[in-house]
Amino acid sequence: MFGLTETPVAADLIKDGTEASFMKDVIEASRDVPVIVDFWATWCGPCKQLTPALEAAVTAAKGKVKLVKIDVDKNQMIAGQLRIQSIPTVYAFVNGQPVDGFQGAVPGSEIKKFVDGLIAMAGPDKGLTEALEMAEQMLTDGAAADAAETFAAILAEEPENAAAYGGLIRAQLALGDLDQAEALVAAAPAKIAGGPEVSAAKAQIELARQAANAGPEQELRAALARDPGNLQLMFDLATALQAAGDVQGAVDLLLDLFKLDREWNEGAAKTLLLTIFGALKPQDPIALAGRRRLSSMIFA
Repeated sequence: MFGLTETPVAADLIKDGTEASFMKDVIEASRDVPVIVDFWATWCGPCKQLTPALEAAVTAAKGKVKLVKIDVDKNQMIAGQLRIQSIPTVYAFVNGQPVDGFQGAVPGSEIKKFVDGLIAMAGPDKGLTEALEMAEQMLTDGAAADAAETFAAILAEEPENAAAYGGLIRAQLALGDLDQAEALVAAAPAKIAGGPEVSAAKAQIELARQAANAGPEQELRAALARDPGNLQLMFDLATALQAAGDVQGAVDLLLDLFKLDREWNEGAAKTLLLTIFGALKPQDPIALAGRRRLSSMIFA
């Protein structure tokens, strides 16, 4: 869906390998996800304990690793090339190269550590990374419904993916569903609830609520021109500018207001400035420059 790679079926995650298929099933496949190779034989007692545990761990990883089982009696050449001297022997391949391994039957907890280490070594899931980029582009292009669907599909695979969760909230905002966006913030998994992605989305919700009450920009400009010292008009116009997408204009006006009276309305200018900065990406030029200007005023 929208370029998101679906979790491979079990038949693709776990398969019997041969000398003829080793290059495709192990070497080439490991350039996409780590591949665990289980060397075994029908007469091997420990193999009967290890192989099911490996299969369970690979299945639980949901497509982030694969398992290829090779019967050493039927594939003696490849076993000899890899110097398999006893079984069970397990090798792991990443990017076409052997990177780890062990011999003998090991506990399930050790297998999990082994698999988790391979996943970490391989880095972020390429399919999910590409899907995130695609969803963000959809949101930028105005296809909010498609973006929301893609973010939701990513979360179905990784429920604690902070970037996807924040993106889903922003997609709901773009669709005009503030209530759903707020419900998502409230239901955010504890691991990511306080993270920058969800916090930024929460700030955008606050701005959207204020934007709903913003007055007509041109009328506010005219009123402020007649009464340039009116701080309430300055604040209202800044809110209207933010609602209209003129973030720089809103920040400049709020900074002017803060300079005139930083304590006005219980520090409302500073509060709104920080909300705007929080809704922007950390390296956004408007946020960086605005924070510097605000700091220079505070500590002047």
